[in-house]
Amino acid sequence: MKVRVMNYDAQWSKNFRAEAKKIRDILGDELVDIHHFGSTAVPGIRAKPIIDIMPLVKEIKRVDSFNDQMIALGYEPLGEYGIKGRRYFRKGEDNRTHQMHMFQFDNAQEIDRHLAVRDYLRKHPEAARAYGDLKAKLALRHPEDIEAYMNGKDAFVKELEKKALDWYNKDI
Repeated sequence: MKVRVMNYDAQWSKNFRAEAKKIRDILGDELVDIHHFGSTAVPGIRAKPIIDIMPLVKEIKRVDSFNDQMIALGYEPLGEYGIKGRRYFRKGEDNRTHQMHMFQFDNAQEIDRHLAVRDYLRKHPEAARAYGDLKAKLALRHPEDIEAYMNGKDAFVKELEKKALDWYNKDI
């Protein structure tokens, strides 16, 4: 997968809303809420142009029954994909456009982790700028190596997540 980081694009939030409607139509009453998260949900930050979507559902095990409908929408269902209690879907193969991390509505640990980072970056522009700068530098250094890109930002992301959760839990 090519690693491409771009300046913020307001179209990302529109893309999320359009995709969220399609997902709502599929999941129906099983859906509790749906969130746009990740860097494309943070105005002003540089990001890979992949929309991160987090649907929250009543019962995570029921999600598997929607796989055929998700495939028809262009998603590849990958099960838990390394995170217990998650259902992960990606769209666009090597030219990925969307990825979905679906959790049961009461999986507070995973949900809070994702929303805390998003909200922290929205409220702390200096952290968002530093994160975007790091991603841009890594993308230039590793344009054909997503693993090296991910490894290069791992320590930053872990520290960011810790700060964000401390901040987020004070706000709740």
